[in-house]
Amino acid sequence: MDTLNILFIGDVVGKPGRIALKKFIPLLKKYLEINFIITNVENAAHGSGITEKIFNEIVNCGVNCLTSGNHIWDKKDILKWIDTKENILRPLNYPDLAPGRGYAKFNVQGIELYVINLMGRVFINPLECPFKKFDETLRKIKLPIIVDFHAEATSEKVAFAFYADGKVSAIVGTHTHIQTSDNIILPKGTGYITDVGMTGGFDSVIGGEKESIINRFLSGIPYPFSPSNSKLGLDGCLIELKKDNFMCRRISRIQIRNQNDNEYLLKIESSDYNYNIIKEVLNEDNKV
Repeated sequence: MDTLNILFIGDVVGKPGRIALKKFIPLLKKYLEINFIITNVENAAHGSGITEKIFNEIVNCGVNCLTSGNHIWDKKDILKWIDTKENILRPLNYPDLAPGRGYAKFNVQGIELYVINLMGRVFINPLECPFKKFDETLRKIKLPIIVDFHAEATSEKVAFAFYADGKVSAIVGTHTHIQTSDNIILPKGTGYITDVGMTGGFDSVIGGEKESIINRFLSGIPYPFSPSNSKLGLDGCLIELKKDNFMCRRISRIQIRNQNDNEYLLKIESSDYNYNIIKEVLNEDNKV
């Protein structure tokens, strides 16, 4: 194989998202050659934060690196255990006194792969400048490098992408839970997508039960967020890196959607706009 293939799975929303990981990672491995799996887990515990038990559950699904964002601290017990794990990241641009790490090195088939987790500052927590923290870290590491840029504003994500083009292998946007259709290879060879989407119940508002979120907008009252169990699916992207220079050969958008009962469609759209749609009927053992 002349490429290093990295699967990035969109934000896991609660227990439905975790069930979807268990259900769909084997399906994706069936159709795709995957060497390494990254997923954003800041909403993995009932839509808010992550516990150590859930961390172990996600790792046991086959996920190699867990990234996060502004909800990483929502379950306060994480302060006790995050420093004991080498494969879960919090945004790099939190102050240095924050526990955890903002980037990590992994060995993938003898190749040193780095993953960086950064967070934007527009319409979200005001942290240190992600551009400056990125530059500081870039002096310590080398390609291949994958960046999870967790941000609200698309303009900030796109600006960072052009700033980092040619310096990293790929930049994957997270946070909004809505997959964008702009998976491209940037001019200097970096793969990019503004937002990779989410994993969980898709008969929902960004993974949450529709009624309570609609009532928030109607009443202004902060009704609780409850993950939706309906229409499980998965968003992600497959990043194919050339082994000669570790720049991106192709970045393909992935969607798995429930059609009826235990029938699913797997849709793959590459950066050169080739489509591949696969219908899969999962057996009874894999039904939710």
